Amino acid sequence: MKIKILHLLDGAKAAEGLTVVIDVFRAFSLACYIADKGTSVILPVADIEIAYQLKREIKNSLLVGERNERIPEGFDFGNSPTHILEADLKGKTIIHTTSAGTQGLVNAQKATERITGSFVNAPAIVQYIKNKNPEVVSLVCMGYSMKHPSEEDTFCAEYIKNELEGKPTDFKEMLDTIKKTSARRLFDPANQEFSPSSDFYLCTELGKFNFILKAEENDGLLKLLKIDLHKF
Repeated sequence: MKIKILHLLDGAKAAEGLTVVIDVFRAFSLACYIADKGTSVILPVADIEIAYQLKREIKNSLLVGERNERIPEGFDFGNSPTHILEADLKGKTIIHTTSAGTQGLVNAQKATERITGSFVNAPAIVQYIKNKNPEVVSLVCMGYSMKHPSEEDTFCAEYIKNELEGKPTDFKEMLDTIKKTSARRLFDPANQEFSPSSDFYLCTELGKFNFILKAEENDGLLKLLKIDLHKF
């Protein structure tokens, strides 16, 4: 098994084989929290105008996501796991668009298979990859708004790679480093309305969810399918 760690939009476009698109803060952590609440389907979208159009066309749908970490006009929720913890999302269609994660997922066109990546379901991702045993695995770190690599995404890729190769990982040291670097914005008092500090802990709860989210394309639109660990 050849394992490659790639970065940002160019990395997503170059990804091949079984591809894990990683966005820890916060898109694909949030997607797991959403999927765990009994939603009908999650539609990851790159273009915000397409997101608005889908909202108009699909009944019982909600707009979720961000631009520059803020909640876009007309959206039901931002990109915060904290803000959906008490929300009733059962049976809802979630239209999800962000500055990094969903962009990478949509643009990983060369991949034979696309799944989302975050710490909250990383052990399930590892087990899924082991069971599939592909020739090539691409771990794509989407970074901060696709502008530059971020510690949390890179460390998540390293964790997955280490687990696949049977190497140890000092997860506590990873968290300490993340908290001192890329996560500082989550603890900034000025950002609490849209990026609460509680998101740090929700997004770094290793192995909270025992499922993966797999992207399937239908008529040019991606859908995230929740696949429980016991099914693979």
